[in-house]
Amino acid sequence: MSDSNSTLNAFLAETKPTQVFWALQDKASEDWVVLDSPSFENTDAMPLWSSAELAQQHCIDEWSNYIPSEITLADWFEFWLEDLSEDGVMIGINWQGDDECLEMELAEFSQALAAIESLK
Repeated sequence: MSDSNSTLNAFLAETKPTQVFWALQDKASEDWVVLDSPSFENTDAMPLWSSAELAQQHCIDEWSNYIPSEITLADWFEFWLEDLSEDGVMIGINWQGDDECLEMELAEFSQALAAIESLK
């Protein structure tokens, strides 16, 4: 199994029971962290984490004013998917920094999420 498959599978395994994942949101402006993709030229990437603890590790330096904020799978499909698709944003899975990041196309990531979304 490749590193990218194991990274995605770990993310999905942690996300499935809670049906939530995490992004960083500015405390004051409520803006979300979206940054230049380290792998794809002229492309933005939104880092996401499978736990608040992993996300919290990145609330330092330029992201010190940000806090982990949860995104439910239901909200992802209802609100996020269309906006991010229009903006051409890639997704960084359990972001560890520029050198250690699995980046996925939004559609591919969302398809993987759809496979674990609980019917409620």
